Amino acid sequence: MPAFVIFDVEINDMEMYQEFMLGVKPALEKVGAKYLSRGGPHKVYEGDWEPRRIVLLEFPTIEAWEEFYNGETYQGLKAVRDACSSARLVGVEGLS
Repeated sequence: MPAFVIFDVEINDMEMYQEFMLGVKPALEKVGAKYLSRGGPHKVYEGDWEPRRIVLLEFPTIEAWEEFYNGETYQGLKAVRDACSSARLVGVEGLS
């Protein structure tokens, strides 16, 4: 069953973040993940959550997400992401 990963990102250095994006896009494609939303307008309808920039990804499975996240490629890219932004993220299994 698919898995969805939601990032709430605040970018502090857009130039460096673009370097991260250049590396992460092909890495995501390689594992069969795809962007469903990336930084578009959003509106909070309930609660006190104040997201900054929302990125929504779909992975083939939660295991594919965890392997990607913990893998050498993403961990190297994550170091770049961490240097230029702050993020909260959550993964959730979808319905089959």
